[in-house]
Amino acid sequence: MSNCIIYKAKGPGRLMKKGLTLILVGHINFILGAIVHGNVLRHISKPNQHVTTEYTVANIISVTSGLLSIAAGIIAIVVSRNLRVTKLQIGLLITSFLNALLSAACCIGLLLAIGVTVAHNGQGLMQGCNSTGVPINARSPISAHCPFDTTRIYDTTLALWIPCSVLSAAEVGLSIWCFVVGLALRGLGPCGHNYLKELVGVCLCA
Repeated sequence: MSNCIIYKAKGPGRLMKKGLTLILVGHINFILGAIVHGNVLRHISKPNQHVTTEYTVANIISVTSGLLSIAAGIIAIVVSRNLRVTKLQIGLLITSFLNALLSAACCIGLLLAIGVTVAHNGQGLMQGCNSTGVPINARSPISAHCPFDTTRIYDTTLALWIPCSVLSAAEVGLSIWCFVVGLALRGLGPCGHNYLKELVGVCLCA
């Protein structure tokens, strides 16, 4: 009987851990995205006569992805304590699927933004500066009259974007795992019925 109890607790425990991890990762990603979008790059969100779409979209998606990851993590924890509730199972499927897509879009968007920034030496970060007709990038020795502090803006932006992209990739993996568990709880997939038996404790005791 003890073997059966351990077997029964194995599945819900894993789901709860994944949910807690999603909440933690989502919080960190949300905070980093909010710092980048609301503080470091607020001047290029909508500068005069310029719209840096790639940066704005990437950071907004990063913040949204963090919030959705928190929601998916909470649902995963609730499901781990109520495995047989159909509405919760469906909620886990929907939130984890949407979060996987949004996190993937966030990761790709951030990687593109990083690539564009590095390729142009941060020229897009200097939008809105008075460069007197001369192209100015964030690493240029030429001084420019800017309505914001340009000190270390290039390094700071990359230092925040890189961990955001890594966290977004982690959100994708965790969300896919939760989605597969949701399918298994609904009895779907090649191993759905066997995994469902493991979660609810229907096992053979030696």
